[in-house]
Amino acid sequence: MEVLYGLHPVEEALKSGQRGLDHVIVARDRKDERLERVIALARVAGVRVASQSRDEMTRLAKTDQHQGVLAMVRERQYLAIEDLIPSGKKGGKAKVAPVAEEGRHKFFLALDGVEDPHNLGALLRTADAVGVDGVLIPERRSAPINATVAKTSAGASEHVKIAKVTNLVRSLEQLKKENVWVLGLDERGSPDYMDFDFRTDCVLVLGREGAGLHDLVKKTCDHLLRIPMAGAVSSLNVSVAGAIVMYEAMRQRRSLTEVPVAPKKVKVQKGLGS
Repeated sequence: MEVLYGLHPVEEALKSGQRGLDHVIVARDRKDERLERVIALARVAGVRVASQSRDEMTRLAKTDQHQGVLAMVRERQYLAIEDLIPSGKKGGKAKVAPVAEEGRHKFFLALDGVEDPHNLGALLRTADAVGVDGVLIPERRSAPINATVAKTSAGASEHVKIAKVTNLVRSLEQLKKENVWVLGLDERGSPDYMDFDFRTDCVLVLGREGAGLHDLVKKTCDHLLRIPMAGAVSSLNVSVAGAIVMYEAMRQRRSLTEVPVAPKKVKVQKGLGS
């Protein structure tokens, strides 16, 4: 069993229904509308609710940042790369991703060794916000998807499709065979991220804190994009940099689906002397 703590992570875990919740624990001394909403969601989902002292909850969560709400959940089951690829096959059956049915381009996020759980949580939160179709993380050299990540992501980690891969380079090559462009973010890259056309199937690859992309990963990328910097510092925090590029991709891609609104006809106003 794993422990989720905090209002948002527990609430989103109940909403998503992707992970089996054994039971929810609430603080005896907390009574408010937000907590009642979590309790109501648990009852609808058929999840048992228990109450305990805050001290006991702090012992279970190993932190006092639990906001008076805990959930005991079963271990996360990760997807495979084949689950994210429309034409991928697993178990002899073709997997057709929902994105292919919607007729829009796919957009993935790959993390090459992001080891800070706060950065990982922030990236998953942004990935959910912009509608990323799946996130790839390596089995090694990556922060685990734990309670800290869930708390930092405000529960978004319970909704994002996450595939854990043994070899990130091999997985990126699989995506390339499916005509998915591999785009790395590098401070020495070219062109600027704003000059790239994201209106295609693509995967954005973000590197390690401080060191950036591994050499083999960098060589696998079709393009290396950069974020122009006007100050003395040469790079941004990985979660900030990832958010900037993901939102630019969303901005460009929304223009493909938005229907232009015809301007309203302005009625000519007639005044005195007309």
